[in-house]
Amino acid sequence: MSNFEELITSMTQAAVRGDGAGVAACFTADGTYDDVFYGAFTGPDAIADMIENHFHRDGANFRWDLFDPLDNGALGYVRYVFSYDAKIERWKGNRSVFEGIIRCRLRDGLIEHYGEVATAATGLHLMGASPEQVARFTARQADELTGRDEAAPHIAPGAGTA
Repeated sequence: MSNFEELITSMTQAAVRGDGAGVAACFTADGTYDDVFYGAFTGPDAIADMIENHFHRDGANFRWDLFDPLDNGALGYVRYVFSYDAKIERWKGNRSVFEGIIRCRLRDGLIEHYGEVATAATGLHLMGASPEQVARFTARQADELTGRDEAAPHIAPGAGTA
């Protein structure tokens, strides 16, 4: 088992337990956890708060399985399947399931930046979100992607002629 595999397993299982301090301990002091639903949280207090007061406020009975971890010491990637029971009143008890890829920048054996690409719209659909809610979420993700510098060449006129 690589250091990254141990680190990301420790981080995800602390999140499943609702252990915000345990999640934050896997990050550098200036580390950022960028969650597909909740957005970016930087620093140990913000990361712990996100786990304890967002994750576990809105869901229960979490399961987070990891597959095929890879790293080179500076970057780590792992595929996952994630699920939980909704606690949000309008979807209460419905099970959300989705898959994704975690991408981490690593520094000094800890996570400097956690980000993910996920089929979160699938999870929203399974949970019972309306087509309009799924569309709003998808539009937000599209705006985030097209707002990044690396996407600019893909959306410029004549983008396919590089």
